[in-house]
Amino acid sequence: MEENKTGIYSSATIEFITVANEYCGFLELQNQFPAKDFVDKSTKLLPLLYLKACLLPKFEPRLDDVPEKFVSEYDYNHINNNIAEKLGEHNDFLEVFHDDMQYSDTPILSSVSENLCDIYQDLKNTLSNFELAAEDVMNDAMFECQSNFETLWGQALVNALRALHQMRFSGVFDDN
Repeated sequence: MEENKTGIYSSATIEFITVANEYCGFLELQNQFPAKDFVDKSTKLLPLLYLKACLLPKFEPRLDDVPEKFVSEYDYNHINNNIAEKLGEHNDFLEVFHDDMQYSDTPILSSVSENLCDIYQDLKNTLSNFELAAEDVMNDAMFECQSNFETLWGQALVNALRALHQMRFSGVFDDN
């Protein structure tokens, strides 16, 4: 009988990496999609990504150093700017879950493009560390990705999804 796989070789991790790869590839090629198709695919990928992140086994760090970062500022800004241009005036939305919201007299704006790029940056760094194929590096990349999901990009994902949901079902891109 085959041994039950855990950690970086678990089916949950492999499924997460598969969806993360799909998401990153989609954002890298998002110029090929008109706004309506971009919004439609985003509203399908983001919930799947969230689900797969929630199903991951718990990772603990093994190395003293943090995993290497691969996404450059240029890459981030390039994708961010392209998405912002694609979504136009619909890119910005009011942020309701920002820590400073309770102290603010004015609305806090956020953008779909920035939230999607924050997710992309973390996932792409994780995927790039996986390509190194060193088990401890892969494990620590998953630990950092999982930690960032819990504290950063998980909230960015649901915030962007809320705005994308409104775009998709309000029909703002139906005539474009």
